[in-house]
Amino acid sequence: MSINFYFEEIEEFQLDLPKSKKWIKNTISKEGSQPGDITFIFCSDDYLLEINRQYLDHDYYTDIITFDYVEGDLISGDIFISVDRVRENAATFGVSFLNELNRIVIHGVLHLLGYKDKEPEEKELMTTKEDTYLLDY
Repeated sequence: MSINFYFEEIEEFQLDLPKSKKWIKNTISKEGSQPGDITFIFCSDDYLLEINRQYLDHDYYTDIITFDYVEGDLISGDIFISVDRVRENAATFGVSFLNELNRIVIHGVLHLLGYKDKEPEEKELMTTKEDTYLLDY
């Protein structure tokens, strides 16, 4: 079991790794699952756009792409996050970069836990879960 953080095509920024890892593990445990191997890759818009094109056949910018390797209740996956999108979203929503980053991090974890956000009711539940777990950070 490991939670790792990497930076691709962007400047590294400071994260409270022990706090972030504990928060992610606790979120997974509260949802009744076990943390497995989870990798977060913080990257540029262009880097994530290429992932989106190559693996999902989508030709647009996004803030997050989650690759799910979950087996049973063992939660594993790769989560790519565009720091450019996070910065823009933080400005749009009038929140701090860290707050928006944490929302996107936990959003990816919730996807690995099986939550969806395509339909309005799914999106509403996802946002409620994000808000709840953001309080735990």
